[in-house]
Order: sequence, then structure tokens, then C-alpha cells
Amino acid sequence: MPCCPSPLTLLRDSLRGQRQHDKDLWTLISNLPYQALPKTTNHYFPGNSIKTTKYSFWFFIPMNLWERFHRFANVYFVGLALLNFVPAVEAFQPEVALIPICVILTLTALKDGWEDYRRYRSDRRINHTPCLIYSRKEGDFVERRWKDVRVGDFVKVVSNEILPADLLLLHTSDHNGVCHIETATLDGETNLKQRQVVPGLYTQDFPFKPQHFNSTVVVEKPNDNLNHFKGYIETADNRKLGFGIDSLLLRGCTVRNTDHAAGFVVYAGRETKSMLNNNRPRYKCSKLERKMNMDVLFCVIVLFCMCLVGALGHYIWLESFPSMPLFLIPDSHGHLDQPPLSSFYMFFTMIILLQILIPISLYVSIEIVKVGQVFFITNDIDLYDEETDSRVQCRTLNITEDLGQILYVFSDKTGTLTENKMVFRRCTIMGTEYAHNENDVRLAVLGEADDTEEEVLFHQRPLPLRTGWTLEDNHDHDPEVIQCCHGAQRQEKERSAQGEVAFSSPLETEVVPDRKLLQRVLRGGGDGPGGCQETDLYLDFFLALAVCNTVVVSTATRAQAQRRRASGCPSPSLSQSSVDLLQSLVRKMSSLLHTIRSWQPMTEKEDLDNTNSSLSGPVNSHVANHHHTIAEGQASQTNTKANIPRPGLVVDTADQLCYEAESPDEAALVYAAKAYGFTLLARTPDSVTVRLPHGQELTYQVLDTLTFDPIRKRMSVVLCHPITREIVMYTKGADYTMMELLETPYAENRMEGSHKNIPASTQKHLDWYAKEGLRTLCLAKKVLSKKANEDWSLVRQDAVATINNREELLMETATHLETHLTLLGATGIEDRLQDSVPDTITALREAGIQVWVLTGDKPETAVNIAYTCRLLDQGDLVINMRTNNKAVCASTLDCTLEEVRQYVGPGAPGDPSPSIGLVIDGHTLGMALESDLVERFVELARSCRSVLCCRVTPLQKSTVVKVVRERLKVMTLAIGDGASDVNMIQAADVGIGISGQEGMQAVMASDFSISCFKHMKKLLLAHGHWCYRRLANMAIYFFYKNVTYVNLLFWYQFYCGFSGTSMIDIWLIIFFNLFFTSAPPIMFGVMDRNFATETLLGLPELYRSGQGSEGYNHFTFWIAMLDAFYQSLVCFFIPFWTYHGSDIDIYTFGTPINTVSLFTILLHLAIEIKTWTVVHWVIMLGSVSLYFMVTLVYSAVCISCNPPSDPYWILQQQMTDPMFYLVCVITTVVALLPRYTYRVLINTVAPSPIVRARHLERLDPTTKEQWIREWRGLRGESTWEVAQEQTQKQEPSLGNQRHHCPHHHPPWNPFPQSTIRFELQQQQIGTSQKVTS
Repeated sequence: MPCCPSPLTLLRDSLRGQRQHDKDLWTLISNLPYQALPKTTNHYFPGNSIKTTKYSFWFFIPMNLWERFHRFANVYFVGLALLNFVPAVEAFQPEVALIPICVILTLTALKDGWEDYRRYRSDRRINHTPCLIYSRKEGDFVERRWKDVRVGDFVKVVSNEILPADLLLLHTSDHNGVCHIETATLDGETNLKQRQVVPGLYTQDFPFKPQHFNSTVVVEKPNDNLNHFKGYIETADNRKLGFGIDSLLLRGCTVRNTDHAAGFVVYAGRETKSMLNNNRPRYKCSKLERKMNMDVLFCVIVLFCMCLVGALGHYIWLESFPSMPLFLIPDSHGHLDQPPLSSFYMFFTMIILLQILIPISLYVSIEIVKVGQVFFITNDIDLYDEETDSRVQCRTLNITEDLGQILYVFSDKTGTLTENKMVFRRCTIMGTEYAHNENDVRLAVLGEADDTEEEVLFHQRPLPLRTGWTLEDNHDHDPEVIQCCHGAQRQEKERSAQGEVAFSSPLETEVVPDRKLLQRVLRGGGDGPGGCQETDLYLDFFLALAVCNTVVVSTATRAQAQRRRASGCPSPSLSQSSVDLLQSLVRKMSSLLHTIRSWQPMTEKEDLDNTNSSLSGPVNSHVANHHHTIAEGQASQTNTKANIPRPGLVVDTADQLCYEAESPDEAALVYAAKAYGFTLLARTPDSVTVRLPHGQELTYQVLDTLTFDPIRKRMSVVLCHPITREIVMYTKGADYTMMELLETPYAENRMEGSHKNIPASTQKHLDWYAKEGLRTLCLAKKVLSKKANEDWSLVRQDAVATINNREELLMETATHLETHLTLLGATGIEDRLQDSVPDTITALREAGIQVWVLTGDKPETAVNIAYTCRLLDQGDLVINMRTNNKAVCASTLDCTLEEVRQYVGPGAPGDPSPSIGLVIDGHTLGMALESDLVERFVELARSCRSVLCCRVTPLQKSTVVKVVRERLKVMTLAIGDGASDVNMIQAADVGIGISGQEGMQAVMASDFSISCFKHMKKLLLAHGHWCYRRLANMAIYFFYKNVTYVNLLFWYQFYCGFSGTSMIDIWLIIFFNLFFTSAPPIMFGVMDRNFATETLLGLPELYRSGQGSEGYNHFTFWIAMLDAFYQSLVCFFIPFWTYHGSDIDIYTFGTPINTVSLFTILLHLAIEIKTWTVVHWVIMLGSVSLYFMVTLVYSAVCISCNPPSDPYWILQQQMTDPMFYLVCVITTVVALLPRYTYRVLINTVAPSPIVRARHLERLDPTTKEQWIREWRGLRGESTWEVAQEQTQKQEPSLGNQRHHCPHHHPPWNPFPQSTIRFELQQQQIGTSQKVTS
């Protein structure tokens, strides 16, 4: 029997393991040689078992109490309850004082315990999931549990299985060493990611044998970056094989399209990347809660003052007796405390008696109310998106009221304001622009079909081909076919909603080629010198579109089968497959129909001649190198019109290809290349297969891929031609980075004549595209010599195998190769606006919210979108700041600020002008955010109605949000849909993520998630307004209620010698706050509505009340406090004067006071309630009924509950006395009369906009809608007239102030009918001005 290790050995092993764990690099070896031993070399690293619970069974109570006592209110009430056990300061029975806080702590503990138990069950289910681990004893993979996996083990996974740990991929069933994974559980992206075996380690031709793995794996220390991983394998012959994130299989991902794969465990358990990203929900403190905490401190001060008055009063009362009175009972030793000491004790007794001044149930009630508000938000049918089957989600429960106080909204553009559905629109190749007018017609028809629920052209019945086609041809359609197409469209919508394939809607995949460009590609070049070389570049352009990407290719049937097996759905029947194939053929043939109909009418002879010339004409050298020669039989086959969708193109309709791209841009370009016959067929880490227009398939060897990164703004792929063995690099990227990398003598040496101006022509076309709001990309190529490629590859391999500074070295190798490029052309891709975006932005601006758009797009593209979505109006004066010089930036800020002050004129400082917009690029923004310029930039920005930041990085987005939030002290909201928006979302007070096509990173980092931007309108203007008003009024009411009730006990102290005596039974005091008056305010906070949805959306100005904190501020708080003091005086002294001089006992006097206070407090709430429903009546009447029922029963059974005075039969006797009812009625009326009078006066004499809008609620829906429409029209007219009048007044002053800017032209021409852009281009001295109408 092995002996137990000594404590010294355990300590030594622990320290050694800690040192090993803290290293920046982990050195791992296989566990197989040590499987029979109790310890392995990797035993320092944690196991794969996870534990997400916060508590353990034995330590649940102390740990939960420790967590609860982090809230000061709980410590306060527990301290007072314990203080009541001290005899000298005891106010009432000590055990009774513990009941309220014990109830609160018990309910909270039950909630926490249930949540933790659910986490425990989830952990147990995950830890006991079966998996396959290699066993040296068995010589094969055997079934174990996830919790048994250790770092250094070999794990095998099969198709559709979830990965148990982070695995370094060593082997797959694919002969190319590829494994596809789905990362939806991590980032929400449903498209497949391609992973490959560590390059150079094994060949896939031999079976994988883990027992022969004798290499050392070196990896970086665990981190939470899902897109970054580095390390190397050191083999037995001292070779270092580098690898990155493309060789790592992450825990929680699902294997797809791969029969099996095997890997080496590098991270396990809590140190896997998925677990490091599994952060608990962030706690945010709302603005209302922060104010409420300050008012709690005010209540503490008031309580301290009241207790001090009680102590001093008790001292004065004792000093007033010439001798010790008989009713003062000495202690057991016969000793009586002196008045100073007795008054000191009385101070603490008064704290115990008046403790309910601090609302103990307020925090619990607020949590309940917020849960109810979240329930109504998430179940709002207007915030449900049927297409994606998603609804709004509230990920942070404690800031719902912040939705009603937003002043600044920071929004991303792509995927947030736009659909992120990239549609190929135009392209320019070799300086020639191709407008794709036929495709524009298709998109226009498609857009109309989307609006009217009608079918589009590619869903119509295919018609027989004929020689002459025009757009005016009309044909009747078979109703059965149309019905079938309707069903196909519905099924396609359902499939896209379920997220089977990203970026695969017909809007994105169907591209009608430009006739001129298509003929040029098929014809094989033009006449004249350089024709063949020009055609080379034309074909290179489309090859770059097809191969320069990371698109994963699979067939639709295989992808559907994989997902069907994963979801447990049965395979489709043969008839279903036939229907799908028929629908696919219908779509393809209909696309052909629209293409041919888009061409101009031509004769049969011309058509035949063009087709024959395109097929049998001279083929350029590039095509000859690719194809050699095309067999005559193949040419004749491709010339058969009945079998091909486009003249000269070979299209495979047997199985539909499925492209799974990481971004919609890549998918749009691949589908555009496919439309011209360049079809991407397959992709592996080492090769890419493309079918060319004439049908020949070529497999290019992929030598290296330089992936896209936000610094380079481009990606490249290095290929080796399968026939010529020529090494070519294709590059695509942002135009402003690509133009700088073009070969300098390109225009002079490569082209002649008009082709010298290809870069200039391309740049002009890019400017056109940007002004039309299109996203632009440039494509280029570079031919490498074999020697140059070999030298570069050696440097690249060394950089890949490096751990330290790996990213910098890889960046250097990429930038070194991406130089002296040959420009091929550029593309323009449209990203359409989402539905109702202009209306939403207009409503937000009318609500007093400033909208900023932060985007990485070009300024021209962003400005075009800004006008389209009404962020900028045609009458706005647009200040366009763009400079590379900090001195120019500072001078421009000063000059522009002075002009803005003159233009805005008198008014509230900082109010945004209704006619000024600011456009600033990323480089200028970086300088403006520096410490010496940031104040001027913020002052300028707050004076503008709209701000548009272009070419900004994710870090700049978050910096802008932080600067505005901290410098202006305003409530900010950030909304985005992608990983680049995460920092911005987390920096804002409220973060909203859109569950779009770029994954779920933004959603997982947000506080709320919605499916489209238009939902912002109701979420803020309706739900935000309601949540804020409800919680604000409820918090004010809670303070009022507690102050009113506790003052009743305080006034009684003046008549009982400040002895800490209560005229109300202690049990009734406890029940008063716990039961009698707890439900109405909760109901008030959850269900009260001061306006209907239509009113709030029709009058966005009503939202401004929350921005100004009209519902909860110092004024409303202290008004409520004064009202509480007044009502407590009335509720105490009217019964006091009524029963003055009588011989009633203490509880007979206290019962009318307690009853009157209940009526007053509940009727006070009734005055504040704006909407009465059945629930309101039931709860209000139920609270009164509960009071009488509990009090009557308690009075009947409590014979000696609180000797010497007992409340036995007190209420029964009071209810037989008419004076009791008279006191209740008179006291309640007198107490509420000022509150009611105040409400009447402000509603009639000086009504606020809120009060005026309340009158609309009494109108019938038709009259209310008409009134709102007329009011909005009158408001718009008056706003325009005021703006025009203000502009005319400011025009002379603007001219007089221009001499203050010595080095700059004036930033605008003061005419509201023109759109003025003040552009700052860095020059030797100043700037240039561009004015456009």
C-alpha cells in the first residue's frame, strides 16, 4: 500500500505547480507514458471538470449571508435588530424586531439557493458527458467522461459532437487535414469555420497513432481571446512547427462535415477559452438607483436628527421632575440611570423605534418591479421579429429605467442601420466601369416584391427561350406553379430564419451579370495591341473574387443533412428532395430568363453570331494557359441553349453549392464571380478549386494565406497555377490602403494610351460608388518569382514558429510581400438600410436624443447613408473635418467653435443646433481626443445636432463614448451588431446588441438585445418612458409612505416623555409595511401607464421628461417629504384632538391613527395612478380588506401578546363607535386636500406638456390620431419657419465674424437650402472648402 505523501512534499509540489502555471509559455507532453502512474508531468494543470456554482452545501448559509451583508441596508437593519436585545435600549420585544430582516434574508437565500442548484445540475450534466480518450492499455480510444479529460490526453471527436476541451488538431478523416467546426455556442455565428492539422506534422495518408507522438507542445498561457492562439511543436529531430488559431478546436464548438478528428488537449476545464469568456452578468447601477442611494443618506440624516431630538427631549423631561417619579422602575440592584445616561440610551431606543424611516422593502420591491417590467418588454409582440423568430432580450435586469433617460445614442452603421446583406451592384475593371443595369432592375423588382409580399422574377415560372427578348414581354403563369413558388419562398424564409446558412438569401446570391462585361469575358479579349494581356487581367479580376477569401464550400444537401442529424430531424424523403431540386431548377432557369430579357432585342442571326464568336473566337493566352484547348464537342455542348442558363457558361445544376462565409462581403463577391462563370468548387488549406467559364476545373495550390486584419485592411492569397506553375498573389482590401501599394511605374510600363490612367479612373469610380453609399473594395495581383517566394516563405515560417512578437513578425512579412501590386479593379457592394431606420432616427431626434454614428466606412459612403437615414438633412450645414496636422486641427476647432457660437445665437448653452452636423474621420478624431483638444471637440460636438465619425477603430468607438459620458455627465446608449462594437457597448451606460449576421458577440456583451434597429423606437420612447416613470414614482412613494408612518410614532413621543413607547402594536407596525401597503406600490411600478403606446410614439417629445429627471429629482423628493410631514401631522393630531381628555387606553388611541394612515397612504397612491384596471382595483381593495381582516383576527386572539397593554377586541369596539368613522373620513380628506389641490392647479392653470398630452388619452382613437397628425404638421412648419428666421438673423453676424479665422475659409454658406461641407485637407498652410448643393 503506497504511503501518503508528507505535507512538505505536497507543499513543494504545490509551489512547483504554481510556478509552472504562471509561466507565459506552457510546455506540454503526452500523458500516455505516465497513464499507469499516479502523477504525470501535466498534473500541475487543472482537470476538465467545471464548477460554476457559487456555494457549497455546508457553507451555503455563511457564504450567502456574507454576500447579502455587502448591501449596507441589510447590515443596518440587522444591527438595529441586534441592538434591540440590549435591555437598556430595548424598544419592543427583541424577537419581533428580527422578523422583517429575517423574512427578507430568507426569501433572498431561497432565490439564490435555487439558482445555484440549477447551476449544479447543469455542471453535473456537462461533466458526465461521454467522450473518447485514447488509452495506452486498450490501444484505442475508449469512452470516458468529460471530467476525466486531462491536459496532455488525446481525444477523438466525431461529426456533430461537441468538443470537450481545447484541442490541438493532429488528425482528421479528411485527406486534406481539414476539420469544420460550428462556433455558434461561442460567438453565435452559424457559418462553418475551417480548421487544419498542424502544418508539416503528419501526412493524412497514414493512420494516426497517438502512442507514437513523442513531440513537445509549447503554447501560450490561457487567455480569453477567441481569435488568437500561438504555439509550436518541437519534434524529436528538433524541428519547430508553428501553429495558430486555425489549428485549435475550441471547447463547446460542434464538429461539422467531418467524420472524425483527433487532437491533443492543451487547455482543460476552467482554463479553456470558452470558460474564460463565460463571464457572469455585469452589475450596473442605474442613474435612478444612484440618486436613490443619496436620498437614503438624507433619510439617515433625518433619522439621526429625529433621534437626537428624542434624546434631548427625554433628558429635558427627566430634568423637569423635582424628584424621581414613581413610574420609573430601577434595575435589579435598585439603581436608576442618571438623566444624561438615560438620554444617551434613549438615542438608540429611538433609532430602533423609528428604523422604518429607511425603507427596508424598497430594494426588494424594486427588484420585483424590474422583473415585471422585463416580462412586459420581452413579451411585447411589436418587438418580436418573425423573420428571425427572435424577441428582445434583457440581459441586465437592474437598468430598465435607464432606457427612459438616454441623451446620446452611439450607433454602428453596418448591420445596425443597414441589413448587412451585401448585394453586388457595380464594378470597375482596368479603368472601365460596368454599371450592371440589368441587376439594378432585378433588385428594384425584388424590393417591390418584398414590400408587397409578391413573388420576384427568379420565383416565376421559366418560359421557353427565344431569340428576341425585351423587358416588356408579359406571359401568363400557371397558378399551380405560382402556388408552388409561394411555398418555396416561404420555406426559404423559414430556412434563413433558422440560420442554416448565413448570407444565403436570394437578394445576396442572385446576381444578373452585365451584358457587356459578360460578352467580354466570354469573347476572350478585344482587338488591338494588348488585348490578350488586358483579358488576362479581366480573368484575374474574377479569379481574385473567387479565391481571395476564406469561404467554406459545401453542398446544400450535405450541409442540410449535417444540421438535420445534429438537430435530430429525419432525413427528407425522395419526394421532398425532388421538390427541392425542382425549385432549384426553377430559380436558376428564371434567373436565366431575367438575364436574357434584360438584353436589348436582337435578331436571331446577331444572337447566333455573338454566341459563336464568344465560343470560337481567339482565346487569349491566359485562357490558353488555363485550358489549353477546348474540345469541339464540349464547345458544341455548351452552345446548346436549352441546357445552359447563359450563353457560353457551364453551370452544374446537379447539386447546389453552399458557401459559408465569415462576412457578407466575401459571400457577395463569390456569388458575383459565380455569375460570370468563375465558380468556387472546393477549398482546402493547401488548394482551391475553381470552375472557369468554359467548364474546365482548375485546382490551384495555396502556398499561403495572409488573413485580413484591421491594421492592414486587406487580405492576400498566394497561389501556384496548376499548368503554368506561375506563382501569383491576389490581394483585396480597402481602397485607401491598396492605392498606396500599387507598382509605381505601372501606368507607364504596363499599359499604353488610355490605359495609363487606370488608377486615376478607378479612383474616380470609387468616389462615385462612395457617393452612392456603396462599400468599396480594390483588387490587385502580383506575380512572384520562384526564388522570391522561397526566400519569403522561409521568413514566414520562422515568424509562424515564433512565440514572442509573433503578430509583429507576421505583420512585417505580410507588408513586405504586399507591395508593387498591379491594380485589377474595384467593386461596389450595397448594404441596404433596414426597415424604418429613417423614421426611427427622426423620432429619436425629436425626443431630444442626439444620434452619433461611428463607422469604419469611407466618409463619402457614410455621409450618403447619413442622408438616406435622415441623420443629416438637406438643409443642414455639415462641418467636414479631415486633416493630418494637429496644429491645423486645433486651429480649425477654435475657428469653427467661434462660428458655431455666432450661428447658434442666444439660447441654452450646449443645446444642439437644429441645423449643424459634424463629419470627422478617424485620424482627425484621434487628434481631437487628445488631452489638449478634447474639451474643444466636446464643446463643438455638443453644439451639433448630428455627428458622423468615419474610419474609426473599435478602440476609438469606446473612447468617444467614454469622453462624452464623463465630460458631459449624460446618459449614453451604444448599439451595434459585431465584435468591433463590443468595447463601445460596454463603455456606454446602456448597451444594446443586434442579433444580426455578424454573430452574437455584441449581444453577449450587451444589456439588451434586439433583432433590428427600428425596435429602438418603442424600446426607448415607450418602454423606456414607462419604466422610468413607474420606478421614479414608486421610489418617491416609498419614501413618502415610510416617512408618513414613522412620523406618527415620532409625534407621539412628545406626549409620552420621549420614552420610546408606541401607541400602535408592534405586530401591526410590522404587518403594515410587509403586507398592508407592500402590494399596491409594486403594482403601481409594474402596470401603471401614463400614456398609451400610440401617444408616446406619435409625440416623441414626451420622452424629454425622463431626460430631465422630472419624475425623480431633489425637488420632487423634498416635496414628497414635506407632504409626508404634513399628512403625518394631520393623521396624528385630528385623532389626538378628538380623543383629548377621554379615558381611552393607548391602543384605542392608536387604532384610529393606524387606520387613517392606511386610508391616506393608499388614496395618495390612487391620486398618482394614471391608468386604472381590474388589477388595480383588486389590489387596492384587497389591501384594505386584508388590513381589517388581520387586525380583527389579531385583536380577537391576542389576549396577552404584549402585556401590560394588549390590543384585545380593540378594533371591534372601535367599529361600533360612529366617531371612529367620522375621524377616518375627516382626517383622510384634510390630509389629502393639499395633494389633490396641487394636482388640480398644475393640470389647469399651468399644464406641462405631459399634462397636455394626458388630455389625448380621453379622446377616441380616431380623434386622437387626427390631433397628433395635425399637431406634428403644425410643429414641423413652425420649426422650419423658426429655423429660417434664425438663419436670416445670423447671416450678417456670420459675415462680420469671418475675420477671426485668419488661416481658414469660412466653414459654411449660411443658407438652409444648401448642404455645406467644410473639408479640411492638410496643405502647406490651410484648408480647402467644398460647397455642394
